[in-house]
Amino acid sequence: MAEHDHSAIKENMTVVGADGVHVGTVDHLDGERIKLTKADSPQAEDGEGGKHHYLPAGLVASVDGDTIRLSATAANAVDLFEEAE
Repeated sequence: MAEHDHSAIKENMTVVGADGVHVGTVDHLDGERIKLTKADSPQAEDGEGGKHHYLPAGLVASVDGDTIRLSATAANAVDLFEEAE
């Protein structure tokens, strides 16, 4: 997938790191960022406080079916999360 062509990214696709570890689920594409669903948010212990997070779309290494594979590992990708306002 070309670095600038994100047309294959669709709602409800699974996002995994380069290591195959689940990162999140696509809520939608917002410009050059992938907005992830709240359900995959790192939450407080009581389950409250889930928020949308964004990943730079430039991290996408490939799209295969309903799975987006990133060029970064899951742990590195989580470090790059931008929290929604």
